[in-house]
Amino acid sequence: MLKRMGKKYFIKTFGCQMNVYDSGRMARMLDEMGLKETTVQRDADVVVFNTCHIREKAAEKVFSDLGRAYLIKQERLAEGKDTVIGVTGCVVQAEDAEILKRAPYVDFALGPLRYFRLKEVVEEIFNKRDAKLLDTEFSAVSKFDKLPENKAEGGCSYLAIQEGCNNFCTYCVVPYTRGVEMSRPVEDILREARRLAETGSVELNLLGQNVNSYHGEDANGKERNLAYLLYKVAEIDGIKRIRYTTSYPADVDDDLIRCHKELDKLMPYLHLPIQSGSDSVLKRMNRRHTRDDYLRVVDKLKEANPAIGMSSDFIVGFPGESDDDFKQTLEVVNRVKYIQAFSFKYSRRPGTPAAVMEGQIEEKVKKERLQVLQDLLFSYQTKFNKDSVGKIMPVLFETKGRHKGQLAGRSPYMQNVHTAADMSLLNKIVDVRITDASTNSLSGEVA
Repeated sequence: MLKRMGKKYFIKTFGCQMNVYDSGRMARMLDEMGLKETTVQRDADVVVFNTCHIREKAAEKVFSDLGRAYLIKQERLAEGKDTVIGVTGCVVQAEDAEILKRAPYVDFALGPLRYFRLKEVVEEIFNKRDAKLLDTEFSAVSKFDKLPENKAEGGCSYLAIQEGCNNFCTYCVVPYTRGVEMSRPVEDILREARRLAETGSVELNLLGQNVNSYHGEDANGKERNLAYLLYKVAEIDGIKRIRYTTSYPADVDDDLIRCHKELDKLMPYLHLPIQSGSDSVLKRMNRRHTRDDYLRVVDKLKEANPAIGMSSDFIVGFPGESDDDFKQTLEVVNRVKYIQAFSFKYSRRPGTPAAVMEGQIEEKVKKERLQVLQDLLFSYQTKFNKDSVGKIMPVLFETKGRHKGQLAGRSPYMQNVHTAADMSLLNKIVDVRITDASTNSLSGEVA
């Protein structure tokens, strides 16, 4: 391998937490090549865009960023500096060869299951400047078997335990870009979890497109579920907090609910997307649950742990959604009282069944409904945050704050918390007395 003294890389991540995890693993590979990370794109010899294809605007933003990267590449070339531009992730899988047609200056494009080839591909491009490398295979070889050993980059780390999805919701591209469900073996996950704990992580967030469908094998070849894995991770010294995301309502079983009662390390916050409160819309979405199914799961979780807070995803303006359908979504919000939520207007994704359904909703109606929904969601989020004032909460400080002498972190409920604190408390869990709150964040003082 050629020496890469002085060369730098820049990675920009779009979309989900799985992409954040993937970007971290790619960074480790480039580190191993001798490159150094930079936060300034113009200084980078290797630029990687790790992409998301869930929403149309996200995909188009990638091509916009690629255009700007090409201009920077031309400027650097005039200075005698080469720049390698690469694209990874779900946009590559969805666009396939089209990505090199739309952006012919891209040097390589790797699908989300193939980025383990990054070192090999970058090395080849360094040696052959005319290389054009595209790889979007759905390989039977797990990418996790090919990745370098992971290590913590802070107090909180993501750990992918499952990838892909078998649900085929009619609006979603994940099964087409990430493939069918694949669960990592229990021992592989625990080995990575111990490594993350040994290198500084005190919180682990277990990731999967459908994380609670996890069904990995243990050392004896026995298939295990997510609940079993949570208990095993909780036994690891140094791990003080555990989260998991994203969950599918129909796959929340009694074993998993019991974890929220018995595991002190499991945070009292669960992201459980319903998407719509209308059974007719849920059926058209091909969701494997009804409104009542979902609410029964919520009730069981709250019975197991009365302190639990819920968040969700919502899509408004799905094809055929009536005013009454939308009203039923608002009813679910008023019933559950979500402490956080993510809500979006439906946007067509080419190749999905919903894109060609009858009853496409006008943009004006979608916009109006989204505003009504968000106003209601934010009212509950604001109330929950305001009710936190005066309480003492354990906060994991993860980053420096916006102001000098300030740290920012998250409460057990994933609330953003910032306070004046000594830098020695970074990546540590500290009791904070909450003194003020807004819709999006809390402020306080070290207790």
